[in-house]
Amino acid sequence: MNVILVSNRLAKARNITLNGTHLLLGSVLFLIVFLAAVLAAQYAIVRFQPGSVSNELRLWLASAQNAEQIKQQAYMRESLDTMAVRLGQMQAQLLRLDTLGSRLAKLTGMKPQEFNFNQVPAQGGPYVPVTQQDVSLNSMSQQMTSLAALLSDRSDKLAALETLLMQDRLSKKLLPSAAPVKVGLYSSNFGWRLDPFTGKNAMHEGVDYMVPEGTPISAAAGGIVVYADAHPQYGNMVEIDHGNDIITRYAHASKLLVTVGQVVKRGQELAKVGSTGRSTGNHLHFEVRYKGMAQNPVRFLQNAAS
Repeated sequence: MNVILVSNRLAKARNITLNGTHLLLGSVLFLIVFLAAVLAAQYAIVRFQPGSVSNELRLWLASAQNAEQIKQQAYMRESLDTMAVRLGQMQAQLLRLDTLGSRLAKLTGMKPQEFNFNQVPAQGGPYVPVTQQDVSLNSMSQQMTSLAALLSDRSDKLAALETLLMQDRLSKKLLPSAAPVKVGLYSSNFGWRLDPFTGKNAMHEGVDYMVPEGTPISAAAGGIVVYADAHPQYGNMVEIDHGNDIITRYAHASKLLVTVGQVVKRGQELAKVGSTGRSTGNHLHFEVRYKGMAQNPVRFLQNAAS
């Protein structure tokens, strides 16, 4: 096919020859333009004219939104469940801390009203508003994890402190600080004195309580009975080992109530006051020995209120 172009701007006419390839390319270009026009018309119909296709789009969009909401709700439930589990663990740890705090308050002799763990601490003060920032679930979860770790650490340290206080209290209970008789006066103190039998200067290695015959004699501290028998000088005597190289002796008893190997508690009755052995009358001779050396019992008895 020959095409002749004639124009005032051209000095002479031009000839353009179109072969089969040129015609094929033109047809393809025309088809593309036609299809684009058809798609544009369909889009205009869907966009500006409500109908069945628009309703389907609305249903599809609604379904997509519902699916997204369900997904978000599932994520929220999972996050809340995780936080609820951690909150339960923290509540259990707080309960343990309250119990430990109550026991520690008793061990240290604090008044119950000073540290009442069953009540919420009193708070107050002026209201000073501050700019609040939104807290995300992730940051809240991190804070709860950190707080749970802190509670666990404090709980372990309080438990260790309770153990130390219990050991200290037990050690004090093993010290002979309780008076062996409830009534009575010192008839002879610890130290140098004139012997009542010889009249010569002699060392008195204990204290004597002048009390009536049959008065109960109690253990000055807990321990194990290592001697309970008659002695040539001490008469009927009980000897208790309190550990840590501390031994107490209770002499001149009229009657013994314990046996060797028996474990006794602080304040438990051991014997009855009498005047057996090297004695001039009814009384209790009480000794405290540390590593075999006689100690002044008054030094221990002054701590009887501990």
